[in-house]
Amino acid sequence: MNLKSADADVTLSPFEVLIAAIERGELQPGERLQEIRLAEQFGISRTPIREALHRLETLGLAEPGPKRGLIVASLSYERLRQLFAVREGLERLAMQLAVAAASDEEIALLQDMVNTEKTLTDSKALHDHNRMFHRQIYRSTHNPYLNEMLDNLRIHLSLLRGTTYALSDRTEEAKLEHQAIVDALSRRDSEAAQEAGCLHIRNGYRARLAIVSQLER
Repeated sequence: MNLKSADADVTLSPFEVLIAAIERGELQPGERLQEIRLAEQFGISRTPIREALHRLETLGLAEPGPKRGLIVASLSYERLRQLFAVREGLERLAMQLAVAAASDEEIALLQDMVNTEKTLTDSKALHDHNRMFHRQIYRSTHNPYLNEMLDNLRIHLSLLRGTTYALSDRTEEAKLEHQAIVDALSRRDSEAAQEAGCLHIRNGYRARLAIVSQLER
């Protein structure tokens, strides 16, 4: 893996490298996290890899395996429910803050992103675009504390395998939900924006449960 961020010439820390590997599916839930192999794979010395693994374990992203050492953690149904409950609450707050703080230019950018999304059909491209869309909403709140909490939540959501955009009915549904969010933000309608954002998260949770069920078959 390249140790440079895809967005800028910023060198990633070993912890960020491992998180990115989990997000991209290069490290799967249940996979052993061996210091030597990871150090060789990512071109990093063993000491920072060991420190990164300890941090992953502290955050619940890695757990003791059946043999000696750590494995990538898996999300139980209960942890998944808890994560989405928190995400819905933070999404509601993000919408409330964005209505008040987002500039007209930032909302116009969100509309441009929705327009671009309508042309996408590939599930991975849609997944990545969805992430960028939500990050743009969070940036438009101009609240660094909320963004920090959402970044931490995103790290835990990296344990989820697959994408809900692999479900054909979810793809079109999500596009309509994004448009509803932008419409509410454009009207500066806080209540409508919050409801649209929460509906989007609830439907995403429902689709995620369907993905988990498919993967377990």
